[in-house]
Amino acid sequence: MDLTGKSISLVLGSGGARGLAHVGIIRELEARGCSIQSISGCSAGALIGAVYAAGKLDAFEEWVCQLTKVDVMTLLDISWSSGGLVKGDKIINKLIDIVGDILIEDLPISFTAVAADVNNEKEVWLNSGRLFDAVRASISLPLFFTPVNYKGSYLIDGGVLNPVPIAPTFNDGTDLTIAVNLGGSIEHSNELSQPIDEKENTASPIAKIQAKIKSFISDLSENSNKVSPQDWGAYDIANQAFDAMQSTIARQKLAAYPPDIEIEIARNACQTLEVYRAKEMIALGHSKAKEYFE
Repeated sequence: MDLTGKSISLVLGSGGARGLAHVGIIRELEARGCSIQSISGCSAGALIGAVYAAGKLDAFEEWVCQLTKVDVMTLLDISWSSGGLVKGDKIINKLIDIVGDILIEDLPISFTAVAADVNNEKEVWLNSGRLFDAVRASISLPLFFTPVNYKGSYLIDGGVLNPVPIAPTFNDGTDLTIAVNLGGSIEHSNELSQPIDEKENTASPIAKIQAKIKSFISDLSENSNKVSPQDWGAYDIANQAFDAMQSTIARQKLAAYPPDIEIEIARNACQTLEVYRAKEMIALGHSKAKEYFE
C-alpha cells in the first residue's frame, strides 16, 4: 500500500504496556511518507499519542527502552487512598520532564485523549488544557491508578467504555483513518512470551510487582498486616477481566464504525505492567504494521 503523501487520522487503543507497539507502528507510518494530522488515543494510546504529537517520540523511546523491572517499580508511587494502588504522579512528572508541560491547544497536530466519567457513565473527550492532565485521566486503570477529579466528576481509563476511540476523528477530513486495536485475538506463539527461568515462572510479572508493592507497604506502614494476599489475587483477576472486556467492546465499536485500516496486536502480547519489554513491543508494532502495508 502506497501511503506517500496521505493524510492520516490515527486512533491508538488502550492496552497497558502493549501500547508501546504504537511506537513501532508510528515509525512505520513515518517511513512510508504519510502525514499524521490527527490522533485520538485512549489510555496507553493517549500517552504515546501525546508524546508523538509533542514531537518527543525519540526522547521517549530512548528512555523507555532502558527501563528495567526495578525502574518500573520506582515509578509506582503508592496511594494510601481506597481509590487505587498508585497515584501516578511520578510517571506523569517523568513524562513532563521528557516532553515538557504543554497545552493541547499548542500541539502542531490535533489531539484527543479519551477517558470515562464514572458518575455519568459516558466518554469524556479531552482536547484542551494541560496535555498530561488529559493523559493522566485517560490512563486511570481501575483498581490500579487513582481516578482523576475533573469538573466534579471522577475520570478513569477510557478503555472502560471505548478502547479504540474512532469517533473523535469523524470530522477530520483526512485521507485515511488507521486504528490500532491492542485487544486482538490471543496468539499461541512462543514469540509472545519473554524467556524466564523456572524460579520466576511461578508467578506472573503483575503478581511479582504486586508482591514488591506489598513489601514496600510493609516497610513503611504499621498497619500493613491489614493487606491480605486475597486482595492481590483479586487485582490480578480483575486485570485479566478488564482486558477481556476491552477486547469485546473494541470488536463491537470497530464493527459499527470501521476504520479504513485496522492493525491488531494480540491481547496476550504482554501484560499490562511489562513496560520493561519496550524494545520487544516496539519491534512487534513495527512488524505488524509492515504486514498490513506490504
